[in-house]
Amino acid sequence: MLISDIMKTNVVSISSTTSLAEAKRIMAAHKIRRLPVIDKLKLVGIVTKDDLDKMGPSQLTTFSVNELVYMLNKITVKDVMHKDVTVLPPDTTIEEAVAVAQERKIGSLIIAENNRVIGIVTTTDFFMAILNPLLGISLPGSRIVVIECNRGPDIERVIHAINQLKVEIVNFFVSEFPIPQKHDLFVHLGIENPAEVAKAIEKLGFSVVIRKR
Repeated sequence: MLISDIMKTNVVSISSTTSLAEAKRIMAAHKIRRLPVIDKLKLVGIVTKDDLDKMGPSQLTTFSVNELVYMLNKITVKDVMHKDVTVLPPDTTIEEAVAVAQERKIGSLIIAENNRVIGIVTTTDFFMAILNPLLGISLPGSRIVVIECNRGPDIERVIHAINQLKVEIVNFFVSEFPIPQKHDLFVHLGIENPAEVAKAIEKLGFSVVIRKR
């Protein structure tokens, strides 16, 4: 999967001369937390809700209300924006993008092509597009964990046993938590009570744990 598959293309942006007050209004209107800053079609920075909140009343307590309103309308995003913006091309893989975001400890990535911003991806997008489907979040059913099952032939035997019972497999994945080097098979089933499935897999010699969805 590529970053272009999950990026938002309707990017809301502002210029560096936009006031903090206007930037706040734009974020609130579009229900977003980040705004790319673009001058003459060139990306020059990014401003976040946290950046704007730092200039809010709690940080400027020495000013009167009128002075505060004046400052928020006078100061521009150029004074608070981050100029070192992480930009990736649209053909970047999801794995590469996540690695970059984690390494740089950032919550968003700007996607550009031919020096033109065409999209933005946030941590929430990664969750919604990848983690939610993988974990089956909001989907009905149940989950079983087959302990120390990660080899191809073993996984094949487990899947065959489930298919024999004609039980729907929503998704499955192998993980190694909570103990390093310990690989378990997680299977999301399309039934509410997986007791029969668990017994069938245990007959193959595996230990099975039933987890709540």
